[in-house]
Amino acid sequence: MSSRPGDLFADHCSALSHLDALESEAVHILREVEGEFERPVILFSGGKDSIVMLHLALKAFAPAAVPFPLLHVDTGHNFPEVIAHRDRVVAEHGLRLHVASVQEYIDAGKLRERPDGTRNPLQTVPLTERIRSERFDAVFGGGRRDEEKARAKERVFSLRDEFSQWDPRRQRPELWQLYNGRHAPGEHVRVFPLSNWTELDVWQYIARENIGLPEIYYAHKRPVFRRGSMWLTAGDWGGPAGDETVETRLVRYRTVGDMSCTGAVDSEATTIEGVITEIAASRLTERGATRADDKLSEAAMEDRKREGYF
Repeated sequence: MSSRPGDLFADHCSALSHLDALESEAVHILREVEGEFERPVILFSGGKDSIVMLHLALKAFAPAAVPFPLLHVDTGHNFPEVIAHRDRVVAEHGLRLHVASVQEYIDAGKLRERPDGTRNPLQTVPLTERIRSERFDAVFGGGRRDEEKARAKERVFSLRDEFSQWDPRRQRPELWQLYNGRHAPGEHVRVFPLSNWTELDVWQYIARENIGLPEIYYAHKRPVFRRGSMWLTAGDWGGPAGDETVETRLVRYRTVGDMSCTGAVDSEATTIEGVITEIAASRLTERGATRADDKLSEAAMEDRKREGYF
C-alpha cells in the first residue's frame, strides 16, 4: 500500500531535529502560499516572531528574493529601537514595505484616541483597509498557539470574510498538512507558519540561525513605572499618570508592540543563552506577562480577531 502525503511528511520530520522539522513545515507553508495565491503579504512589526518568519521566507526562496512585500501597522507609539531595526532589515534585504499609520487615521478624524491611551485596538481599521485597498489575498502572521488561547483556535490557513472578520465556525479541517486556500472575491486568508512553534522554539531557532533582534529583547537599564502588574516605559503616549513614579530598573521585553500596553519584565538576561534559560523556567506566557490589552476581558483577543485584528 502506498503512503499518504501526511505519512510521508511525518516520516520526513521524524528524521529531522525538532527545529529542523519546524523549519521544514514553515518553509512548506510559505511555498504553498506562493503557489496558491496572487497577492500575499507578510505582517512585519520588527518583533522576534515576524523577524523569524521573514528569515524563513528568505531561506524558502533563496537565492531569489522574497516574493512578498511587508506590511506594518504603526501605532505611532511603537518603540523607536524596533522601528529602527525594522528599517534596517528592509534596507538590508531590499524589501518592499507598506506602512499603515494609526496616527494618520487619528489626524484625519477617522479614529479617536481611547481614554486609556492604548492604540492597539485602533490598529484593526488601518490594517483591514490596507488589505482591501492593496487586494492582498493571503496575509502571513507570526502568531503562535502558545501565546494566547484565542490564537490556539486558528488553523494554519484561517479564512477572513470581505470585512476581514473571523468566524471560528468556518474553520476548515487541515489533515496531513493539506491546506485549503479557496476564498471568494474580497475574502482573504490569514496564514500562520509558526503555529506549531513555542516561544522557546523561537528563541532556540534565533540562537541557531544567529538572527539579529532589537536590543530591547535583552536586559538593559531603563526608566519605567509600575501600572498594575507591569513595568511600562514612559513616553509621549501619556504615561506615567500623576500617582505613578518613574524608576530605573534592569528589564527586558518578551514581546514588542504599542508602548502604552506592552510591559517589560525584570530580567538579568543580557545574552541569548540567558534569555533561553529564563524562558525555559517561566510559567507565564509572554502575552500573559506583558500585554495589558489582553487582560481587558477573558475574550479580549478573540473579540479583536473577530473584528479583523491580527
